[in-house]
Amino acid sequence: MKFVRIIALAAAIAAPSLAQAHFQEILPSTDNFGAEDKALDLNLVFTHPMDRGPTMDMARPVRFGVVTSEGETDLLGTLVEAPRDGKMAWKTSYKPAKPGAYTFFVEPKPYWEPAEGKSIIHYAKVVVDAFGWGSDWDRPVGLPVEIEPLARPNGLWTGNVFSGVVRRNGEPVPFAEVEVEWVNDGSVTPPADAYVTQVVKADGQGVFHYAMPRAGWWGFAALVDADYQLPDPEGQPKPVELGGLIWVQARDMK
Repeated sequence: MKFVRIIALAAAIAAPSLAQAHFQEILPSTDNFGAEDKALDLNLVFTHPMDRGPTMDMARPVRFGVVTSEGETDLLGTLVEAPRDGKMAWKTSYKPAKPGAYTFFVEPKPYWEPAEGKSIIHYAKVVVDAFGWGSDWDRPVGLPVEIEPLARPNGLWTGNVFSGVVRRNGEPVPFAEVEVEWVNDGSVTPPADAYVTQVVKADGQGVFHYAMPRAGWWGFAALVDADYQLPDPEGQPKPVELGGLIWVQARDMK
C-alpha cells in the first residue's frame, strides 16, 4: 500500500495543473483607437500570462485577420517574427481607416504538448473600437470555438463584470469551464497555484461572468475537447484541445 501511495503522489506531482494553463495572446497596443494614434500594434505570443512564462514556440499561424462591417480581411502576410524569451512569436501593425469595430483573430497551428499528451489549438480574438464607434462589438468571427461578449469588450473599468457566451459551431456550450488569467506586469506574486488561473463555470446557456479586480489585460479561455485526433510527433493519434479566447482590457478610474 505504501508503494501505491508513492506512485499516486508521483503521478499527482507530474500531472499538469491549472498553473500551467496555456493562453494564446493577441494583444493590441490599445483597445480604443483614436485620431491621436498613428497605428495599432498587435503582438501574438503563446505563453502563460500570469506566471510571465514560460513562452512556447508559436509557428506561423494558419489564419490571422480582422473582421469588420465589410467582412474578413486576411492579414497573415503582414506578420513578422518577434521572438519572445528565445521562442518564436509574431507582431504586426494596422491602421483602422474609419470608425468601426475591428475584431482581430488568430488560428494558430496545432501545438503538441507532451506534458498533457495532446495537441492544442486556441482560437483567439480581441475587439478594438476605432474613433469612438461604440457598437458592433459582438460581431462573431465564426471560429469553431468562440466567446460571444455580452458586455462591451472595450472601455472597461477595473472591477467591471465581463460576461460572455461560450459557443461551439455557433451553439451555446452548457456548463463550459472558462479559464481566466491576467497578463502579469511583475507587480503581483500569486500566493498559490489556485490564484494563477481563475476558473468560472458557465450556466446551462453557456453564459459566464467574471469581475476583473485589477487593471490590465485579461484573457478568457473556453476549452473543449475536439471530436477528432491529430498525430503526435511519433505519428500516433492523440486528443486535441480546442480553445476559444477573448482578450479585454480593464483600466483604473483616475
